[in-house]
Amino acid sequence: MSLGIVFLSEVLGTGMLTLLGCGVVANVALRGTKGNAAGFLMVTWGWGIAVFSGVYIAAKSGAHLNPAVTLGLLLNGKGEYAPGVKVDVASTLTYFGGELLGAFLGAVVCWLAYKQHFDHEQDPANKLGTFSTGPAIRSNSWNLITEIIGTFVLVEVILAFGGTPSGLGPLAVALLVVGIGVSLGGPTGYAINPARDLGPRIAHAVLPIKGKGSSDWAYAWVPVAGPLIGGALAGLFARILPDIFAVVAK
Repeated sequence: MSLGIVFLSEVLGTGMLTLLGCGVVANVALRGTKGNAAGFLMVTWGWGIAVFSGVYIAAKSGAHLNPAVTLGLLLNGKGEYAPGVKVDVASTLTYFGGELLGAFLGAVVCWLAYKQHFDHEQDPANKLGTFSTGPAIRSNSWNLITEIIGTFVLVEVILAFGGTPSGLGPLAVALLVVGIGVSLGGPTGYAINPARDLGPRIAHAVLPIKGKGSSDWAYAWVPVAGPLIGGALAGLFARILPDIFAVVAK
């Protein structure tokens, strides 16, 4: 498989992910929508369905949709990211680039879908919250730990699935995202994906959104660094887990 196909697959899949994911947040957070104030549970299920859709769209490239997943596979020692896609520097950067661009484009299309409601909304925090995550209690160190834990769970379980999406794979990943959201998503809004947060945050910064306020760049490093650390730890842990089981079995 060419890296061009990988790039396009990840752009389209991650774009679908953020279009539907940011879309459900917009539906809940912005004034005057049909889903206004529907609550966090609706957001978690919306993100789960967004992941389900994105995984199917990007199945050809293995549907990483997330640099933390790509990094976890890299450090886990996988030989291929997807059938026919060798793990090397070029392919790794291709996944990262496709994921970030797709996340940005999906957020832009979400803004177009909700343009009138963005104009009608008075609270800048609700507008930013549509694009990117923010903590319930701001403490960068603890928020970082939350993101590390949530992403570790995501990548560790995905690695346990053992391969690229097939059969119930997309549904399993979607339900996993919902589970992480309802259990670990409360403190930070659970980015668990650097591209999912950074791409839309860049879109928020550059789009002509009326009264949008700050893009909160002081916090932006947390939902990038936390998921990358969590994904890396999950990849390394999954790599040594068979050895741990072997030692215990003796």
